[in-house]
Amino acid sequence: MAIQKLEHVGIMVQDLEQSIAFYRDVIGMEIRGTLVHTDPSITLVFLSFPSSSETEVELIHGYKNDLPKEGVVHHLAFAVDNIEKEIERLKQLNVPFADEEITILPNGAKYIFFYGPDKESLELFESPK
Repeated sequence: MAIQKLEHVGIMVQDLEQSIAFYRDVIGMEIRGTLVHTDPSITLVFLSFPSSSETEVELIHGYKNDLPKEGVVHHLAFAVDNIEKEIERLKQLNVPFADEEITILPNGAKYIFFYGPDKESLELFESPK
């Protein structure tokens, strides 16, 4: 199996600066990177702990602004080294996909969403080379 680790957890946020301040000042995380999505209305901010960048929290701003009172964990992302091969493996197992095509971000990262058994959003994520 080519899935390597839990890559990140994506959380949709209404106020990006407030969320950055919370995860930085209250939780103790550091910003690892900020990226404007291919849809320019969406901004992604990746944070992790100073002692470990193994797993990140991804703040997603601009995707949907009508969040429920309790907030939204949008997806779990799994790191892969070859997204195309992993897609084929999952398709052979009849795993349903939310996306028809791989999205390539401006930094070269690739991702695609698929569903777990309860329709939870899961992501295959290949870091830029």
